[in-house]
Amino acid sequence: MKYLVSASEMRRYDSNTMKRIGIPACVLMERAALAAAEAVEGYCKGQKGRKHVLVLAGIGNNGGDGLAAARLLAELGYQVEVWCVGNRSKASEEWRRQMGILEKYPVEFTEMPQRTEYTVMLDGLLGVGLSRAVAGVFEEAVRVFNRLEGWKLALDLPSGVDSDTGKIWGCAVKADMTVTFGFCKRGLMLYPGHNYAGEVIVAGIGISERSFCGEAPEMYAYDEEVSLLMPRRDRDGNKGTFGKVLLAAGCRNMAGAAVLAARAAYRAGAGMVKVITSEENRIILQQKVPEALLDTADHLTEGLEWADVIAVGPGLGKDSTALQCLEQVIREGRKPLLVDADGLNLLSENRQLQNILAAQGQKGRPIVLTPHVGELARLVRKTIPVCKADLVEESMLLAKAMHAVVAAKDARTFICKEGRAVCLNVSGNSGMATAGSGDVLAGVIAALLAQGMESFEAASVGAYIHGRAGDRAARERGEAACMAWDIAEAAGR
Repeated sequence: MKYLVSASEMRRYDSNTMKRIGIPACVLMERAALAAAEAVEGYCKGQKGRKHVLVLAGIGNNGGDGLAAARLLAELGYQVEVWCVGNRSKASEEWRRQMGILEKYPVEFTEMPQRTEYTVMLDGLLGVGLSRAVAGVFEEAVRVFNRLEGWKLALDLPSGVDSDTGKIWGCAVKADMTVTFGFCKRGLMLYPGHNYAGEVIVAGIGISERSFCGEAPEMYAYDEEVSLLMPRRDRDGNKGTFGKVLLAAGCRNMAGAAVLAARAAYRAGAGMVKVITSEENRIILQQKVPEALLDTADHLTEGLEWADVIAVGPGLGKDSTALQCLEQVIREGRKPLLVDADGLNLLSENRQLQNILAAQGQKGRPIVLTPHVGELARLVRKTIPVCKADLVEESMLLAKAMHAVVAAKDARTFICKEGRAVCLNVSGNSGMATAGSGDVLAGVIAALLAQGMESFEAASVGAYIHGRAGDRAARERGEAACMAWDIAEAAGR
């Protein structure tokens, strides 16, 4: 697991490290500069000839990191050119300290880059905490920096990227690599900022979990091996031991959603899957998922008693039969419930069912909602642009109102639950933007719930597995050729 920190959290951890733990600012800056120099050395390893370095430095502590890195690279034999931008009378104390040291080293100071091509270019212009558009000399510097040829390394955060949201403040440095210090910043993982960061390396510089002082970050992401997150399987277990999923999915001419969700549930470890679907889908399901049990909505009551978890919505449709199915699942069901796709659309149109489900959630029924942005907008009765502008806030509001886990799907998926840190899923790729991908996710999460995983963890781990499966499918097929079936099969591998 890796923490994803906001600018305010990072400032607090910086302060705690210096004031409460006692590590001086100059030591932290030196370690940051060492991490940057190591990244440069790694890139330049094996290259012959004179290596030219341009360091773009602002007047804050991010610029101070750049000045310290310039000194270290000069000591290593690089030909270093330092380009300072900003009013030096407003420079930070640490910046002044580093400049005083650097002036004694063999580096060239310039008002504008002297070359059109460099071996390496370091961005230390703005860093964390930017809250307004990049303008004036800073905007000009970013645009010139981007036009120059060379391998670009951003220090902590590419200049112009919002540390909290990944928003671009007018213009931003397009880096090949970002070395971020202490903890990963949220904006490095969120779009569009992620597109500007290149490869992201988190460097330990002395700011650690000890620096939290009881206030841990409010967002994190999984980055470990999937096998470490999966439910433990008993060697003497049987198909009932590993969970029974009741899946209400697939109206007439929508058999694919039921197939994909059922197959994904099996691939994610469920012992048994029963599909409640339209009779017209029977042959297709028997051919594509012969392991699944099949039934129609007429026998839904028996299914609700049989199941360990209920999933409703993929390809369900919005006719009266679908609404009756959703209503029965909510009113009569007592098992953990996942609502997806058409189930969410029907729910958004029925306040009474929302109230009943919220009351059940408040009493402890595990509920997972998996809306994409459009479905979320309908549920919270706001526009899609409003929801996209702050997906975490809108998702958390829905989670609180419904007393549920909300896995809000966009280019990144946010998993939210009242009282829990937000889990951001950073696995996956553009190949997963394909029909049926959400059905696969529903099946994976349902399988984890059926195996006894707590609802928030099931949604978080399920999204991570789904993304990792998408990454594997893309490696095998190519992102453009990736299909939901490939993702479901890769989930098992």
